[in-house]
Amino acid sequence: MDITIRPARFRAPEETGEDDAEAVRRLVRALAQVQEAADYVTGSVDDLRRDGSGERPYFRAMIAERADGTAVGLAVYYFVYSTWAGRPKLYVEDLYVDGDLRGTGLGRRLMASLARVAIDHGCVKLDLSVKTDNKARDFYSRLGLTRSGTWLPYTVGGSDLESLASSG
Repeated sequence: MDITIRPARFRAPEETGEDDAEAVRRLVRALAQVQEAADYVTGSVDDLRRDGSGERPYFRAMIAERADGTAVGLAVYYFVYSTWAGRPKLYVEDLYVDGDLRGTGLGRRLMASLARVAIDHGCVKLDLSVKTDNKARDFYSRLGLTRSGTWLPYTVGGSDLESLASSG
C-alpha cells in the first residue's frame, strides 16, 4: 500500500498557498455521512484554516494520502490536561479511513502515528469517544483501547450553552 501519513498543513485564512483544509473538510464530511450525521458538519474550510494554524492551533491533524496526493484517511486531535495525572493527554476527535481502504491496516497506522505524537509530547494517555452503535468499537478494542470504566461523556451546546453562561 503506497500511502503516506503526515501532519496536515493549515495556512491562516488571510494567507495564500496550498494547505490541507479542503481535504480535511471533505474527510470530516465523509465521516459524518458514515455516522449519519452530515447535517451536523457546519464548520468551513476557513474555520479549519483559522483554528488549525498559528503558533497555538486549537487542533492538529494527520493525513493519509496516496502517492498522487489524494487524501484517503484522517486523524484530528488536540491536547488536553489531566489534573489527576499532572500530565497532558492526546484526545482523538475524528478518525476516518475511506471505505475501500478499511481493513487494510491504514486505521492502525493512523492510530500508531497518534500514539507516537502522544509519547513525543509526554502524554499519559490517548483518549477518544465512540458512539455505542459505531462498528469501529471492535477495531479500537483490538488496538488495546478500553472503555473508561463508569465515565460517560456529556456535552452542552447551542442555546443551552448560552443559558449556562448567563446563569452565573
